[in-house]
Amino acid sequence: MEISELASSPYFLAAIFFVIAFVYSSVGLGGGSSYTAMMAIMGFSVLAIPMISLSLNLLATTIGSYNFIRKKHLQWQLLTPFLVTSIPMAYFGGSLQVSKEFFYWVLLASLCFVAARIYLWKVTKLPLNMSKRSKIIVSLVAGSVLGLIAGLAGIGGGVYLVPLIILLGLGTAKQAAACGVVFVWLNSLFGLLSRLQYNPMEIGIFPYLFVAVLAGAVMGSYLGASIFSSKKMEKILGVIILIAILALGRKLFLI
Repeated sequence: MEISELASSPYFLAAIFFVIAFVYSSVGLGGGSSYTAMMAIMGFSVLAIPMISLSLNLLATTIGSYNFIRKKHLQWQLLTPFLVTSIPMAYFGGSLQVSKEFFYWVLLASLCFVAARIYLWKVTKLPLNMSKRSKIIVSLVAGSVLGLIAGLAGIGGGVYLVPLIILLGLGTAKQAAACGVVFVWLNSLFGLLSRLQYNPMEIGIFPYLFVAVLAGAVMGSYLGASIFSSKKMEKILGVIILIAILALGRKLFLI
């Protein structure tokens, strides 16, 4: 069966999105990178992809935020500097219109970065002795970049933020996951609000995806906050991302 035929079935895509939401939510992420990749592979409109992805990100991380905050993993003093710059940049990114080719390249580069971080980067923490001022500066700069990507491509930015927090030794794995899920929620919200000012959102198969992501996020975030090992779930996440990279790369070079 051709990909185009599979794409015509909302149940098939909903099943994939359920798995994505489940795995991503278990490590404090919304799933935006893989939602976006799957829709790009299936041939969705470049205008529609970020809006749907940001909406699903918002949904998944609403559930995830509740579960991680309930378990008292969130540290606001750690997250706030990232939010100061990411929120306005997410709003700005949502107002930009880019070509299909540029959009796909940004997405592919994002996925490759995440895969490399999961499989190639063995050091979980850099031996840096950063001052409080240095940490705030790094957080502000990183927040602005991640916010722009969130609004532009429909990727919440959590896939970058979570490893960055761990890498710089700013927090534990659970704290990083909690910061990631709230970060994605807020940036997805402002990126989506910006986009809705310029483009109407077509419902289409969105209700099917909504239900699938909701179910996956409820299960994944609950188990991730209380039971699952973040490292094991990251490996599963890596497999999903590698599949998306191969499929998206094939589509990109055939444009």
